[in-house]
Amino acid sequence: MAQSFHFTEPESGWSILGEGQPFRHYSPRQLVYLQGETDNSFYYLKKGRVCIFLISDEGDEKTVTFRESGSIFGEAAFFDGKPRTTSARTITECQIVSIGRAELTTLFRKEPSLALQMLQVLARTVRMLSGQLDTISFLSADRRLAGILVALAGTEHVVHNSQEELGNLVGVTRITVNRVLHIFAQRGWLTLQYRSVTLTNPAALAAYAQE
Repeated sequence: MAQSFHFTEPESGWSILGEGQPFRHYSPRQLVYLQGETDNSFYYLKKGRVCIFLISDEGDEKTVTFRESGSIFGEAAFFDGKPRTTSARTITECQIVSIGRAELTTLFRKEPSLALQMLQVLARTVRMLSGQLDTISFLSADRRLAGILVALAGTEHVVHNSQEELGNLVGVTRITVNRVLHIFAQRGWLTLQYRSVTLTNPAALAAYAQE
């Protein structure tokens, strides 16, 4: 069964993390942090888009997920104090706020519900990684892609990812993604636009992903 790779931010949002905090400007394709590093901070993405990815021992990259404006990332290593298991790189120009322990403690005192929201984010991270392992291990490429499309589309039923990005998530080439997307389009499950996909029958895609 395909798992979700999309995070729903808390109703109150994470904007409180950026209130009164300085941010750093990042250029496109700039590294934010590297797998294996230790750090005493995590990040609030005030503006822009970030790719979270793994680096194999051979130097190959595998996309794990993407973060959009208003999201947080890098929180796992911050909480357990161990080396980072992923790397993060900007896709677009970004404004990123670094949050340390002192800042977070102050925020918890100001907004106690934020602590529970953080725990929920960590739980969803575990589910996401578990879901990716399941889909890579047991589902064919077309079913993996169907599940990821449904998860990324959210309530708007639109996926704003390139075919190359989708291929990195599924673990196949862009050519394979293009072929499968056209098959789905012929079935009336989606329509294709430049760098985006609109799901016209998300229920059919979800059902196909779980077969």
